[in-house]
Amino acid sequence: MRIFVAGATGAVGRLLVPRLLADGHHVTGTTRSAAGVQALTAQGATGIQVDVYDPAALTAAVRQASPDTVIHQLTALGDYNLADNSRIRREGTRHLVDAARSAGVRRVIAQSIAWAYEPGDAPAVEKTSLDLEATGPRGETVSGVQALETQVAELPDHVILRYGLLYGPGTWYRRGDRIDELFRTGGFTATDAVTSFLHVTDAARAAVAALEWPVGVYNIVDDEPAAGRSWAPVFARAVGAPAPPRGAGRAPWERGADNTLARNELNWKPEHPSWRTGFGTLAG
Repeated sequence: MRIFVAGATGAVGRLLVPRLLADGHHVTGTTRSAAGVQALTAQGATGIQVDVYDPAALTAAVRQASPDTVIHQLTALGDYNLADNSRIRREGTRHLVDAARSAGVRRVIAQSIAWAYEPGDAPAVEKTSLDLEATGPRGETVSGVQALETQVAELPDHVILRYGLLYGPGTWYRRGDRIDELFRTGGFTATDAVTSFLHVTDAARAAVAALEWPVGVYNIVDDEPAAGRSWAPVFARAVGAPAPPRGAGRAPWERGADNTLARNELNWKPEHPSWRTGFGTLAG
């Protein structure tokens, strides 16, 4: 199969591309840098340096690749700027979907998130509505997610992967990155807020598996939604940081997500079914 990976050198993309190549697919991947092109070429893929905010250039790249499937792994989190990430969900997705349509591509697989659901007390399922009443920074995030998912669904054969909070190589949740730094500087408090995690390798595995999945939206999260008071001390030990102070309470939307649909309907099972053991991979 010919596959076009947008965001091929990001946290998920850099693990996804080798898996696709190992399965015998022909992969074209986008990147924002010449170094990224070199890295993709070294892996055996075709690397293209392209600006997703340049619709003409992106359309030309997709047409040249002539893919059977487009995999959308675009993010803009390197500078911890959530507004930039919302923009890429809105504008980058718009340009990518238009480019795919122009090239005659029918199937698209897209990265979304599993913490944009409306408030509730139990982990959210896929039928739960997005938190469209949210305001402020969360409202910006949710509106970006809504735009991404609505645009992707314009293509007839679409799969939307609502990933849990990613940890592992290339993510914020690893030794020496953003969350580790917050733990070390006292900027994190462990509360009752519930999170659903996902090891980044399981995110890549799900994107490969989704090549064969039916149209739909799926929560791709581990098996154990957990309050910060439970997971934060385990994360701290894994990265060698001090345990954070403890607090109480949670925002109503901090509820986690349920992966029953993917497990039962798709037979998808994470290699790291719980952060309890998955965080152990962060020790190195």
